[in-house]
Amino acid sequence: MRADRLVSLVLLLRQRGRLTADALARELEVSTRTVLRDIEALSAAGVPVYAERGRHGGFVLSPGFRTELTGLNHDEALALLTAGSGRGELVFGLGSALASAMRKVADALPEGHRATANDAVQRLLVDPETDLLSRRLVTEEVPDTTMTVVRRAVLAGRKLRIRYAATGRPPQWRTVDPIGLVTVRDRAYLLATRSGADRTYRLSRVLAAEELPEAAERPNRVDLDRIWRERSARFLSDGDHTTVLVRVDPVRREELLDAALAVRAEDPDPDGWLRLEVTFQDPRHAVWALWQLGTDAEALAPQSLRASLRERAAAIATRYGDAS
Repeated sequence: MRADRLVSLVLLLRQRGRLTADALARELEVSTRTVLRDIEALSAAGVPVYAERGRHGGFVLSPGFRTELTGLNHDEALALLTAGSGRGELVFGLGSALASAMRKVADALPEGHRATANDAVQRLLVDPETDLLSRRLVTEEVPDTTMTVVRRAVLAGRKLRIRYAATGRPPQWRTVDPIGLVTVRDRAYLLATRSGADRTYRLSRVLAAEELPEAAERPNRVDLDRIWRERSARFLSDGDHTTVLVRVDPVRREELLDAALAVRAEDPDPDGWLRLEVTFQDPRHAVWALWQLGTDAEALAPQSLRASLRERAAAIATRYGDAS
């Protein structure tokens, strides 16, 4: 909404001082022309914003227009600003709203708190996009329009119609009663019931969503943490999943975890490697995942998995045997 954008523009100028129209446009994710129109609107409304010409020119806001939020102490303010400095776009599609809220929180802090908190937050980094091995974290994309509809239905307590693409099946429309949203390791899930049965949907597989006018059939109060634990335990115990005991070089740990469905146990070995008990979809999935790791992983159990990997290695050795 334009009103929110005008507030954000004022807060950006208050917190950063002189900014060019191009810089404001990047921050607000609008065109430069839109920024210039907003500046005119603010001036017409009596907000003291004016342009400074020259090489280092830009738009400047006169001091003032502050409402202090005196109830926050330094650590509370730091916690809020640090949370907002993370990858806000992952928070159920609330990235832009989170950035705007953090600007308002920072502007509302008393002068002393604002300066020290802003300095401190520069020394704290939450969830960078790459790890120490320069591997980029893979984030599942959910279209903003779909995420907005799902989030609105969850919060309003309305039934939800989703077009869902389950693994190995053609997409189908389903009507569900949404309970809540959960994000785990950059993956977002919708917890819901369907015809009274518990269902968990990965949001990256929701191709479209429609909020229905009917009220969702769900309890008024919910303990998402408990529900998630129960569903995770049920997921691990259901079906014909394959559990594997494996040793892996710590450098390849994340690759193993990305391929596995779940981790049941993890302990260090005396030689510096890690010993993990992980779950795969089936034996074929386990063979494929461990084969990708080459000699940086060793399957210890079950014996059938070791035999399958040995047979595959023997077949490769035969194919690329003595070249003479």
